[in-house]
Amino acid sequence: MIENRELTLDDYLAMLRRRLKVILVPVLLAPLAGFLISYLFSAKYTSEALILVEEQKVPNNYVKPVVTENLMQRIATMQQQLLSNNRLQPLVQRLGLAHNRSADEVIEEIRDNMTIEPVTSDSTGAHRRSGQGNDIPGFTLSYTADNPRTAQQLCGELTSMLLEINLRAREQVAQSTTDFLSRQVETAKNDLDDRDSKLATFKRQYIGQLPGDAENNMKILMALNSQLDANTQNLNRAQQDKAYTESLLSQQLGAWRSSQTATNPQSLEQQLAQLQSQLLTLRARYTDDHPDVIKAKNDIAEVKRKLAEVNAAASKGEDTTQKSAATEPPEIQQLRLQVHQFGEAVAQATRDQKRLQDQIRIYQGRVALSPGVEEQYKQLTRDYDTAQKFYNDLLAKKNESEMATDMERRQQGEQMRLLNPASLPDTPSFPNRLFFAGGGLGAGLAIGLGIALWLELRDKSIRTEQDVLAVLELPMLVALPWVGAEKAEGNKNGGLRVKFSREKKEPVQV
Repeated sequence: MIENRELTLDDYLAMLRRRLKVILVPVLLAPLAGFLISYLFSAKYTSEALILVEEQKVPNNYVKPVVTENLMQRIATMQQQLLSNNRLQPLVQRLGLAHNRSADEVIEEIRDNMTIEPVTSDSTGAHRRSGQGNDIPGFTLSYTADNPRTAQQLCGELTSMLLEINLRAREQVAQSTTDFLSRQVETAKNDLDDRDSKLATFKRQYIGQLPGDAENNMKILMALNSQLDANTQNLNRAQQDKAYTESLLSQQLGAWRSSQTATNPQSLEQQLAQLQSQLLTLRARYTDDHPDVIKAKNDIAEVKRKLAEVNAAASKGEDTTQKSAATEPPEIQQLRLQVHQFGEAVAQATRDQKRLQDQIRIYQGRVALSPGVEEQYKQLTRDYDTAQKFYNDLLAKKNESEMATDMERRQQGEQMRLLNPASLPDTPSFPNRLFFAGGGLGAGLAIGLGIALWLELRDKSIRTEQDVLAVLELPMLVALPWVGAEKAEGNKNGGLRVKFSREKKEPVQV
């Protein structure tokens, strides 16, 4: 290849025409070699099972699912459980897979040959799921083995075990959630009962002093003060009436007692003598029919009668004092009754006053203690309301969890259903002979191009005018084409084949 000049597309096409055979030989031989090499590897057969993830049959707004973990995370977890020794070892023993090998080697081989891959919505014709982190309609479980029957058998067994793990895991999660919430509800209920008991004790202790009673206490206190004022007025009025009645009674008693002293025999005799003297004086002036004379006669007769009664009583030994006391006038008796009534009224008013004062002191104490009681009551009710809300929330969650658990038991929740069972492969999945042939084709093309490039780099022939200009760095005056029998051996481009000396840089025709 002539250096120190820029190659054009024609130059590259010329190189390709010159080295076409060198390129075609490895391109044709390498795919055949890759195809033959594929027979050196043992055939592997892959069986696949398609598992469809069905949505919850009951709408989420009625029953919320308990399992909210991302589907791919759950699949990865179930895959780890499926590939554990305690699950694979019974499978190996039941199917008799460990012929001349240990069980651990077979288990490790199963782990290496099983794969789980999600599928898109186009693979099953289902719509892409959304929500709860689930955005795939299903997944495929594949297993690769040397024998197609073995691959199908193990793929089916592993698929069944995976579906069983999913069913038990969902039911176990739902039941565990329900049990946990039940214990939490019981604890919250005990705490709520304890707070309820404390609140009831507080209400009994401070009855009538609770925040709701403050306004009523003020109203009752104002009413009691009004009653106390009215009672005080009634008491003062009763005391005044009693004092006035007692003064009247004392006056009436004094007058009556003074009149009672005139009933003594000596006073009666003196009174009789005076009346007889007055009668004599009146007779001297008036006749017996005169009213004054008649009145004097009647008074004399009355005094004589009283004197006779006193003398008769004295002869019989009766107590004139008791008789006189028993014969008090009705006016005095009425005054005594009024004094007694007024005394009872004063006593009743005094008792009412004391009762009202005691009640006022009680309600004043309640009003004074209301701020402190209200603070304690608010703290108790706040804690009680918080415990009540927490208990109600837990109870609602427990009910939802119980419905979700029942839904899982009835298999109404999200389910993994086997859409396509494990297939029986009729062609090996490895080696892919077309893949080997395609790889050989690519390798042959790369080898052919490499050899052609290497040959071009080693070729220093001058074929075109541009080569001459690049080598001699002088303009070419004339070029003669090849003629005669040697033309076929000349330049295929019809150019002049020239050789030159590196020292003198003079062209030499060959």
